Order: sequence, then C-alpha cells, then structure tokens
Amino acid sequence: MSDQTATTRIRNADWVVAFDASSGRHVYRRNIDVEFAGGAITHVGTSRGGAVASEIDGGGLMVMPGLINVHSHPTSESMLKGLTDEAGSPKLYNSSLYEYLFLFQNDAAGTRAASEVSFCELLTSGVTTLCDLSLEHEGWLDTLGESGLRAYAAPMFRSGRWRTGNGHSVSYEWNEEGGRKAMESALRLIDRARQHPSGRLSGMVCPAQIDTCTAELISSAADAARERNLPFQIHAAQSVVEFHEIMRRHGKTPIEWLQSLGALGPNALIGHGIFLDHHSWLHWTSRDDMGRLAQSGTNIAHCPTVFMRRGITLQDFGAYKRVGINIGIGTDTFPHNFIEEMRNAAYAARIAAGNVHALRTTDIFDAATLGGAKALGRDDIGRIAAGAKADLVLVDVAHPAMRPVYDPIRSLIYAAGERAIRQVFVDGRQVVKDGKALAFDYADAAARLEAAQARSIEKVPQFDWGRRSVSVLMPPTYEVN
Repeated sequence: MSDQTATTRIRNADWVVAFDASSGRHVYRRNIDVEFAGGAITHVGTSRGGAVASEIDGGGLMVMPGLINVHSHPTSESMLKGLTDEAGSPKLYNSSLYEYLFLFQNDAAGTRAASEVSFCELLTSGVTTLCDLSLEHEGWLDTLGESGLRAYAAPMFRSGRWRTGNGHSVSYEWNEEGGRKAMESALRLIDRARQHPSGRLSGMVCPAQIDTCTAELISSAADAARERNLPFQIHAAQSVVEFHEIMRRHGKTPIEWLQSLGALGPNALIGHGIFLDHHSWLHWTSRDDMGRLAQSGTNIAHCPTVFMRRGITLQDFGAYKRVGINIGIGTDTFPHNFIEEMRNAAYAARIAAGNVHALRTTDIFDAATLGGAKALGRDDIGRIAAGAKADLVLVDVAHPAMRPVYDPIRSLIYAAGERAIRQVFVDGRQVVKDGKALAFDYADAAARLEAAQARSIEKVPQFDWGRRSVSVLMPPTYEVN
C-alpha cells in the first residue's frame, strides 16, 4: 500500500475547477498544480517546486472535484436493466412504485453483484461520495469499504408497505412495532459504519417513504438524526398517489405534514420532491411547499432519469433554485452514470420550464458538488481547495469527444460523458485508473448480476397481483422468434 502521508503533485494541469473561497464559487484556473497528502489537498496554485513522492503530468487534463451522489439504490436498481425501463402503471399516474417495485427480489449473491456493478459505474463516472439507500444486508459495510468510495450507509426502515391488488388502487399494510425495531437496527448499523476501519464511511437516517411511515417513526427518526449530527432523508412528493394519500390521511401536503412533524431542516433531504403543491399534474389550490422548503433550509435529492422514463419531472430545477432551495443530484436507477444524470437534469429542467435559460450548466455542476456537500453538512468535499479532502477526478481534455475544448465542463456533461474520465482519487487513494474501477471486476460482476436477474425473473409471478410473467408485464422491444 502506498504511503498516504507522501505528497502527490498534479503538475501544470491544463484546467482546474478550483474553489474560490472569497466568492464561494468554483472557478476555472489554468496551468496550475494541485498537491495532496494524507488524504487532503495541500496546495492549489502556481508551482512551488520541490521534490514530491509522486507526480502526475497535468498536461491534457482537467482536475475537478469528486462528484457527490445524494440518493442511490445500488443493491437493487442495477438488476432491473432492460426490465423496468418503460414500466409504469397507467392507472396510477404512470408511477412504477406500486405495481413493480417489489416484483424483483434479489438474493445475497445478486445483491453483491449489483453493488459491485453500481460502484464501478459510479466511480468511473466521477462519483467519490455516495449515499447508499438500501435495505440492511450481510457484508454491506465491508463492500462499501472495499469500493474505495466515501459513503453514507442509509439503511431504510418503515412502518408498513404498500401494495396494489388490481393496478389501479393502493392499500397499506402496517406493522408499527416492526418499524420501530428496524429503526433501532438501522441506528446500530450506522454506528458501525462510523467506526469502520476504512475511515470513509458514515451514516444517514432514512425512513423509507413518507406514506409507509407513521408520524411517530418519522419524528423519532428526525430526532435521532439531529441528536447524532447526521443527515436525514425520506422519499416524499414522489408520486401523485402519495400526494393524495397524505392529503386524505392528514389534510396536508406531504411537505406540509413533514413540517408539522419537525422533519424539515438543513440536515434533511427530500428524496425527489417533485409533486409539491405547485406541480401542474396536481392542479392544487395552494402554492406554499417551495416556500416551506426554502425557509426551513431543507434540501432536495434530485434524480431526473428514473422519472423522465415515465414522463415525470421536477417543475423545475431553476424555479427551486431561484427561491433558495438547495439541490443535490442522485442516481436513483440504472445505469449509475452520474454524468448522464447531470445531463438529464439540465435537459429536463429546460423542457419543464419551457425556457432554455431556466438554468445554466453552472447550476447543475454546483448541485453535483457544492449542493451535495451542503446537503450532507460538509465543507470539505465537492471542492478543490487546500484543506479539503483529496477527492479528485482527472478528465482527459484531449479525448476526441472533449474537443474542441472551449468549456471543458460543458464538453464533459453534454458530449464526452464518462468516456473522458481517466483517474479518480478518494481520500488521496487512486480508485479509478485508465477509466477502470480498481476495486472490482466490472465485467465479472455484470455476468454474475445477469445470472441473478434470471433467478429473480423466474419468481416474478408469485409477487405480481395478477400472477403475470415478465414477458407479459415487460414485453421485449421486439418479439423473439
């Protein structure tokens, strides 16, 4: 293992996305050095010379801060590739949650394979910090530790679960005592994560979905997060069904109800936050939810791709930003390609607003770095500055897909994508080399995941309300002869 106290210098980088403390913003700097040692950045600026343990020629490179993924389900979503791409219940506002979410049950081997695939995709698309919203499972923390990522384990828990018996109505089954015990177990796992020998793991308190949790569970979870100085995240305002269910139960919008429970605040993230009371699909009479989020300092975890597939989007990213809501970005689905997620966030926002000037690439990249850091209560990630963590992404600006290089961040997001990412460092340790994740064998993991998917597909009829097979639920693009 390399000496982490030794200094590495990226010499004379063509471009550096550096943090300017005086303005609180990223800026481009040209032909400067970035040095790091002991897991932290020690110098950003003109060359100061002297011997170092290792040196990287920065010619032809852009150095940018590692990207922060605030919402991801790596243990399950990767297995759904080719299956749920077009799945949505027409009689449930085209949501895929109620009819399809629990159809595919992953076994232990498949969970491990899905995790490895997801982590490889995240790392090679520039993610260095991950919020992993998963169900508690054997070996979870060690797999996160092996990956090289800086990670927040977010074991989900709930008081009940939804189901549909006909594809057009949703009912709920409750087990409040089970929810309380699951939260206690989640908190114990978070304690173990914070003590993990990798030194890169932490935790997030995560009651799963607003409509599957009692008021008591949500309030207790929010209190536990504040007492432990941890971030708190809950799926909310993610479907029209959920909006009306919370309104039916409590006479409040989902955001209004969370506010009444004391669950909003600077440490809180709302997973998705799409169906606020201003959304056009709701035709609601109030317009107060965005103000509630802004005034409380609550953050949004924005995951555009999974909703775009079903014709759903935030209305809109630029509007949320203009009222002062902090936004981070997540990959809620396959592929776990963060550059694609950023690109989709930009395009969806402009279409939803009907205005190409509704936001700039600056807003998207800031959300993926500074916005994610703020949501997690951190000022030492998502930026390149002396004293920040050495979480760095090296982009090949000479890659044909990046050229001509007038604006390298735009070229990366809108043209080259992850193909131009060559090296990634987390805590000063290299986790991606020549575009390949070092911790796991991506191809081998994908083969094991394919086998796990086949095992899961066989069992789908027993979980479907109509006992339908996958070929009926999700027919292939073309008939197989």
